[in-house]
Amino acid sequence: MRATFLSFRKSKGEVIMKKEKVELLQGTLDMLILKALQLEPMHGFGLSLRLKQMSAEVFQVEMGSLYPALCRLEKQGLIKGSWGISDSNRRACYYAMTASGRRQLEKKKTQWELLSSTINTILKTT
Repeated sequence: MRATFLSFRKSKGEVIMKKEKVELLQGTLDMLILKALQLEPMHGFGLSLRLKQMSAEVFQVEMGSLYPALCRLEKQGLIKGSWGISDSNRRACYYAMTASGRRQLEKKKTQWELLSSTINTILKTT
């Protein structure tokens, strides 16, 4: 999955924004979607905006990555979609996390904390 990251570089007092394409680790997007849905059910576009907001605009998840992930999570029984009307008065599929999804999120958070702390420990080794 590709996500857009914004990086900033100061040069002679100026801030220059540069967009880079960076690969997320396998399964990371699924975990982030579950985290966003922990707050409330949302449709795909709303999820994309929420992930951007939650990451302080570092992540910009494109629909071509988001919708396959939503289908995968729904097929696994971690989320459930239901049709409704959006704020813009359009028909949209709203996704909500299931009980199984809540358990999976807790499991993935624990695994992520162990993985990231271990990698940080290795990177700090001299």
